[in-house]
Order: sequence, then C-alpha cells, then structure tokens
Amino acid sequence: MKKYTLILFLFVLFAFTKTASAQTDSVFMGAQPKLAHYDALYAINSADDTKIKSVFRHIANAVDDERLKGKLHVELVFYGDGVAAYMKSGPYEKDLKSLQAKGVTLAVCNNTVKQRKIDRKDLFPFIGYVPSANGEIILRQYDGWAVLFQ
Repeated sequence: MKKYTLILFLFVLFAFTKTASAQTDSVFMGAQPKLAHYDALYAINSADDTKIKSVFRHIANAVDDERLKGKLHVELVFYGDGVAAYMKSGPYEKDLKSLQAKGVTLAVCNNTVKQRKIDRKDLFPFIGYVPSANGEIILRQYDGWAVLFQ
C-alpha cells in the first residue's frame, strides 16, 4: 500500500511541477483587446484624499494603456462624500483638467448636490451633472460598461 501511495504522490508532484514549468515557458501578456471600443465608469463615494488621488492615477493608467489607446471612453462620477473632489475650494482642479484633456467625462450626482444644498457656483464649471449616481451606474452597467468603484 505504501508503494502505491508513494507512486501516486510522485505522479501528482510531477504533474504539478510540469504545469508550473509550462507556465514559465511563455511570457504572460495580459488580456488583448478584441473590440474597437471600450467604456468604463468610475464611481466614487469618498472624500478621502488618498482614494481620490488613487482613482485619478487608475484612470490615467487605463487611458494610457497601450491596448486601450484610442479605444477607451471613461466617465468619472462622484457622489455622496465624493462631491468634495469637485469643489472649487479643493486641491483637484489641475488633476481633473488633466483627465478631461485625456477625454474623461467628469460628472457629479445632482441628487447629492441638492440634498446637501451645495451651490453649483461652488463646484467647478467644467463638470457635468447626472440625475443620480445610482441611476448612472445602473444604466451604464446595463449598457455593457465596466463599472469600477473606489
């Protein structure tokens, strides 16, 4: 019985070793684009500076990804606490304009603006408004968009 157990163990070990070496024989290049166009919605409900800067970096990386160059449309919608990113009093104007220059659509949840009684004059004039962030997320997802939350 020990002999068969040892043979089985060696067989399994060899099978896993062979699989592992096969994976190192080629270089993994990630997914390759198959479509002519891609859409992504980034939805942010946070005023945390680290998260806001992180999403700016993630979007810039996606837009600059050589596989997606010229094929990607990105929409960035802030809602809830995230509306702080679009306040004129905040530090993000340069980052937002940089993303916009790369073709990113910037939007804010109008429900949040109304519920928090935010004066539109306090928000950057170059952003758009969606009736509700949740509605935007639902509609974009059903339209086939990749929806990413931060």
